[in-house]
Amino acid sequence: MAGLSGDPTLQDQRAQIAALDRQILEALNRRIRLVQQLKAHKEARGLGFHDPAQEDRLLAALGEANPGPLSEEGLREIFGLILAWSKREAAKR
Repeated sequence: MAGLSGDPTLQDQRAQIAALDRQILEALNRRIRLVQQLKAHKEARGLGFHDPAQEDRLLAALGEANPGPLSEEGLREIFGLILAWSKREAAKR
């Protein structure tokens, strides 16, 4: 296995994955900032923050847009975590 570390294909694919991971991190942080802004906007207008119907619409739309190979179960689990953490992070402000 140690001989694989010099494999240029392996190195290239790992670099691409690392770049995507950084893009995902950046997108998550942008999402959390937007959720924080949305929460503040809703609170200023006396509206409740949590909207389960909107979350259902989001998950349905993502399911329809998903070409795979991410499974429906995987999509729902990952975005369920993203939704939960976005709300937690927004609540800190």
